[in-house]
Amino acid sequence: MHPAAQSRPGAPHRPQNGTGSRSAEVTLNTVSPAVPDADGTLTLSGTATNRSRTALSDGEIVLYSGQRLASRSAIEQAGKRTGFQPGQEGTRVSGKGTTVEVDDLRPGQTRSFSLRVPVERLGIGDDGVHQLSVTLTGQSRAEPYEHVLGVSRTFLPQYGGSGSETDMTFVWPLISGSHLTARTESDRRQTPVFRDDRLAKEIAPGGRLEQLVALGKNLPVSWVVDPDLLASVDAMTKPYKVETPEGVVSGETRSNADARRWLNDLQEAVEDKEVVALPFGDPDLAALAHHGKKVSGTLGHLRPATDGARKTVETILHTTPNTDFAWPIEGAIDPSVVSVATSGGARSILTRSDSLRETDGLSYTPSAARPIGGGVTAVSADARLSRMFRDDMTSAEKATSAVQQFVAQSLALSEQNAAGTRNLVVAPQRMPSGSQARAMAAAVEALEDAGWSDFTELGEASKAKPDPKAAKSVPNTGAYPGRLRRQELDTNAFKQLQRTQSTLDDFTVILSQDDRVVTPFGNALRRELSTSWRGRENEAAAYRESVQAYLSELTRQVRLVQKSRMTLSGRSATIPVTVQNNLIQPVDGLELRLTSQRRIGLEIEEERQQVVVEGGHSQSLKFETSARANGRTLLEARLYTKDNKPYGPPMRFQVDVTEITSTVLLVIAGGVLLVVLAGVRMYTQRRRQGPAPDPDAPLVPGADADQRPEPAPEPAPEPTGTGTDSGSGTGTGAHAAGTSGTSDQPDPDTSSENPSDAPSATSDAGTPDTDTGPENPDSPGAGEKVDR
Repeated sequence: MHPAAQSRPGAPHRPQNGTGSRSAEVTLNTVSPAVPDADGTLTLSGTATNRSRTALSDGEIVLYSGQRLASRSAIEQAGKRTGFQPGQEGTRVSGKGTTVEVDDLRPGQTRSFSLRVPVERLGIGDDGVHQLSVTLTGQSRAEPYEHVLGVSRTFLPQYGGSGSETDMTFVWPLISGSHLTARTESDRRQTPVFRDDRLAKEIAPGGRLEQLVALGKNLPVSWVVDPDLLASVDAMTKPYKVETPEGVVSGETRSNADARRWLNDLQEAVEDKEVVALPFGDPDLAALAHHGKKVSGTLGHLRPATDGARKTVETILHTTPNTDFAWPIEGAIDPSVVSVATSGGARSILTRSDSLRETDGLSYTPSAARPIGGGVTAVSADARLSRMFRDDMTSAEKATSAVQQFVAQSLALSEQNAAGTRNLVVAPQRMPSGSQARAMAAAVEALEDAGWSDFTELGEASKAKPDPKAAKSVPNTGAYPGRLRRQELDTNAFKQLQRTQSTLDDFTVILSQDDRVVTPFGNALRRELSTSWRGRENEAAAYRESVQAYLSELTRQVRLVQKSRMTLSGRSATIPVTVQNNLIQPVDGLELRLTSQRRIGLEIEEERQQVVVEGGHSQSLKFETSARANGRTLLEARLYTKDNKPYGPPMRFQVDVTEITSTVLLVIAGGVLLVVLAGVRMYTQRRRQGPAPDPDAPLVPGADADQRPEPAPEPAPEPTGTGTDSGSGTGTGAHAAGTSGTSDQPDPDTSSENPSDAPSATSDAGTPDTDTGPENPDSPGAGEKVDR
């Protein structure tokens, strides 16, 4: 008698209509060790579930040892078979410890089982891969006789030292999505702002990225890293902000410690190991090749992304990375993908054997390295092994099955009749889940202990001697998978990126500290190209919109303050125009131009002036004007960059020119006439009185006082100027100009290169080129009047 299998806890499965060898579902959750020794013991555990509508009785777990599977395709076909197929399952294993009883199973009920079997009793004599079938035998009410009720298959590799030498490279990807925004706070450190808190969860204990580092630490793998991930986690080691539906909030303090711990663990994990750095942000090379290259300037982002990758890895991980590799999505290539990859500096392209297909009918899998021309090497990863862990691995059954198939396929590769040592590469999916990473780690550990493969680095695999019979022709564009092409960013996405880049270029030329803007926005633009946006079109569009909107918000912080309607009385006056800078840094390199639509009516003496404004301040620039005629004139003020590009929208305002009126002229003429008449009268009186008495003549004694000659009257004063274009008039025009140039309070809005919180500063009304505090354009005066 054998111990009965235990009833599995939990709710029973819903009954189905299984019959025959599909009446029960048998799962294998443990096969240990994955590669057993010939004199060792094999442990098998799993579950049996009744999938029929009747009870199953007299159940027993029975093993069947199959024949050797001679090829990779035979292994693949055996793994796909369902139901018990006599003649293909091998012979029944007998002997002590080779079976276990299972209690009766009601419909939907599950029971677990476990048994330990000496390997020698399995009857496996030859080296190679053998099929092992685990069955549930018993009977049902509909079939009251002993028969197979359900079956599960696995593979047992047996290695005796024969076969060709095989070097194996296993790519261990450390890649995530785009987490950082272009926005930063206005403090000196420029506190970063994250899109969400998903990265914090990934690096927290038990998170996906935390598991990848912990699992890969002791494995002979080649780390392939997106430097953007390193930069993002490094930003999280210090205080940071997170965007939420309620606004921007502070990130959790515990995440700072998690980030520091994760980076420390990663530094230890990659010590003395190869680190391959992808271009910063992991750009989608296929999307760039098929759509991005149609938009001018797009491919120019690749080289800076590669250069930035090296610097980021060296700074954070303190190791020099290999930046020679490009990794298109799923290794799919065509001539345009190869061209784009090499334009970014790649000399090796990690492709896959289902893209770079063998055409000569080789009976073996050749080495991964293939020269494809132009000094470029295609490193072709094995498609079967690379796809082995892409399914959901949360169930122990699927994870165990993947591990056993992986080691079986790798042994079959080693047994192929090939001359010399081969270098094979495994490149799994870019962002494996935690369960997938655990299955991958179990497979690598099993293969490391198996003895038929040695692990090498990816760089070494790319430099290995290529097989002259291996395929070297890059597939044409029509062979590119349509499924992958439909996931790519379209041309409009790259056009939007181009517009954002153009705005950034025009903005940075006016900044005194452009690195505070170039770095976060440059990285954000590279994140817009990320492969991680595949299948997330709406999220990708929202990210691009947020980058563009925030940049536009910053550019609007340097603007012209709207003027109200002005009145000029006289032939000349000064017109002030105010430039407001709500950024926290000075701006330079701008030119303010003031033009008149009626040059005959109002002439501006110097239409262009240079602008330099401190952060959080405003500057009033004074323009001297001359009036030629009465009437209404529309003036336009606009900022321009050094390369003669308009900066921001124009500011238009109205000026009413009032010349000297005819009434004033009559008054002046009347005053002059009165002065002339007074002079004529004085002259006439003097002639009537005769010559003036001799002052030296003696006084006439007894003369009366009223007989003395009258003194000559004082001459009348000369008329004074009142409003002419001479330089002697009073400075009323300057006063009016100063009035229009006074400053209000600063804008309340701030941002990372943001409107400053500096207090406003008022200026002397009559001083030209006044530097003031930020003005409030929302409260203009009712009107301005300039008299001259």
